[in-house]
Amino acid sequence: MPISREIRLKRRPSGAPQPGDFELVETAVPDPGPGQILVHNIFMSVDPYMRGRMMDRASYVPPFQIGQPLSGGAVGKVVAVNGNSRFAEGDHVLNFSGWRECFLSEGGDLQPINASLAPLQAWLGAFGMPGLTAYAGLLRVAELKDGERVFVSAASGAVGAVVCQIAKNKGCFVIGSAGSDEKCVWLEHEAGIDKAINYRSCGDLSAAVKTAAPEGIDVYFDNVGGEHLNAALANMRLNGRIAVCGMIAQYNDATPPPGPSNIIMVIPLRLTITGFLVSDYFGMMSDFIRDMAIWTKAGKMKWRETIVDGIEKAPEAFLGLFKGENFGKMLVRLAPE
Repeated sequence: MPISREIRLKRRPSGAPQPGDFELVETAVPDPGPGQILVHNIFMSVDPYMRGRMMDRASYVPPFQIGQPLSGGAVGKVVAVNGNSRFAEGDHVLNFSGWRECFLSEGGDLQPINASLAPLQAWLGAFGMPGLTAYAGLLRVAELKDGERVFVSAASGAVGAVVCQIAKNKGCFVIGSAGSDEKCVWLEHEAGIDKAINYRSCGDLSAAVKTAAPEGIDVYFDNVGGEHLNAALANMRLNGRIAVCGMIAQYNDATPPPGPSNIIMVIPLRLTITGFLVSDYFGMMSDFIRDMAIWTKAGKMKWRETIVDGIEKAPEAFLGLFKGENFGKMLVRLAPE
């Protein structure tokens, strides 16, 4: 039986998670039984939404359990099959059994990957859940129209970078915020947006957005909340739309922060603010993959990745999300491709 290392939740974090909230455990994985498949994960994803699952509360997904392995998106390789006709040894599959090196499956939770369209790890980023989140959030939730003015927070991140480039591919004027000059340079020179704002050094973020888009913005794609949402509300145009994907600025707050001080702007500007989950839009997957393949082939879709090696570094990679240590999608490599 192979030995698999996995990361378990040792205790529920209070405020910002700490390394001691996690533990690395070795466990034996049995050989596949009838109809089962043995998968070795190659890459796993760490995502901000996982912070919410570390709290013992009702939500749209069940909380992680103390003493149990965490779960999340991963890309793996089928290494053994026992009487399952859907998969063969050597197949690459997308799964939700990350935070462990290998696992058994009956196949229902596995999705084959077309590795000819994008590298394996991209199916956890631009071609995966973050990319679909960007695609559905911008085109369906925010109802983007060609030529509009768009503001994106966390614009160099896994979701934000795709949002920015879809908007540019639709002929929009795009402003994005990021936390370093390096990220801002990439956004303007590689992703091709019109103006990148370093929110850490710009001073007044609302004023910086106004300078970048003096006529205001039609669509704000929110990954951050907090100061960014305030800045967006102060610069929205009449009938503007705000798609709320995430609010990482407050995920570790022990008590709820005050709401936006200028929320009253939704009334005179007739604004629409809509929160959404990517799971509501899985029906758009085929259109999303089709368009992403076209844009990528044409050089109109680029992305960055931050890759940490070894499952023992998974907690460190996760904690780095809340410090802005990732440039693009944060991934953990568990094994050679």
